[in-house]
Amino acid sequence: MNRAAVAALVDHTLLKPEATRADAEAAVAEAVELGVASVCLSPSMLPIDAGDVRVCVVAGFPSGKHHSLVKAAEARLAVETGAREVDMVIDVGAAVDGRYDEVFADVMTVREGIGPDVVLKVIVESAVLLEAIGEDGLTQVCLRAAQAGAEFVKTSTGFHPAGGASVRAVEVMRAAVGPNVGVKASGGIRTAEFAAELIAAGANRLGLSGSRAVLDGFAS
Repeated sequence: MNRAAVAALVDHTLLKPEATRADAEAAVAEAVELGVASVCLSPSMLPIDAGDVRVCVVAGFPSGKHHSLVKAAEARLAVETGAREVDMVIDVGAAVDGRYDEVFADVMTVREGIGPDVVLKVIVESAVLLEAIGEDGLTQVCLRAAQAGAEFVKTSTGFHPAGGASVRAVEVMRAAVGPNVGVKASGGIRTAEFAAELIAAGANRLGLSGSRAVLDGFAS
């Protein structure tokens, strides 16, 4: 893939707790310059003028230990202030316990809160799930997310000590959801080589904080 094709898969991300309004505006400007799919920000940064670049926000981030109604309200407010994509975090503990119906309900609550026209991505912390409940468990979580209306399942917040994206996680997630639901890889993607491996494994969206460095590794 060439640089432009990969850029079209990128959510250019700024989620550091210490990020300022000026940092968010700089991230938007860089996203416009790079030609990425979206700029992903904390919801407190909205509203913000992002031009033609879609605005993505996180909900229940990074722990997922928020009540589902709180996640839905946070996501809905973000949509009302300009977000067109929402990346929500599930209750990872519920998934580890095998309470997959609760995962489904959590995602469904946010889906209903934001309506049908907003892209919903569901962060599952795949590194945690692979270690705790294995590939079958990760598969079940992804299936529930898709059944609840997610357009994407997403590997990681990038904040968990268990780690971020992996090729194996993407392969399992892609096999779980099939061709009609997206897979977003995020967390620890710092080189073009790793990005290419994740795309080959089935990722069709990448969450990158160092987007320029990764994209510079692809031919024009």
